[in-house]
Amino acid sequence: MSDDKNQRKVILLCPTCGGTHFEFTHGSDETIELAKCVSCGRQLTKDELIHENSENISEHAKELGKEVAGDLAKKFKESLKKMFRGNKNIRIE
Repeated sequence: MSDDKNQRKVILLCPTCGGTHFEFTHGSDETIELAKCVSCGRQLTKDELIHENSENISEHAKELGKEVAGDLAKKFKESLKKMFRGNKNIRIE
């Protein structure tokens, strides 16, 4: 399984105007302290921005989970077929 295949970008939206561009203020340890919407100027903490976009983030996580589960099932099936190839008593469909 390729790590690149399962990477996603989640676009975070400003809860006030729906803008997608933010300016970030970093703390002393390079963590994001504040996010300021470029469109409307609203300032949110990192936790507030994540909370306001939690539904969008959850949907992306569910979609990714389904894709990973499907990929794992496919790889497992291929592995079993390879393992039992040539065996007349075991058939994997």
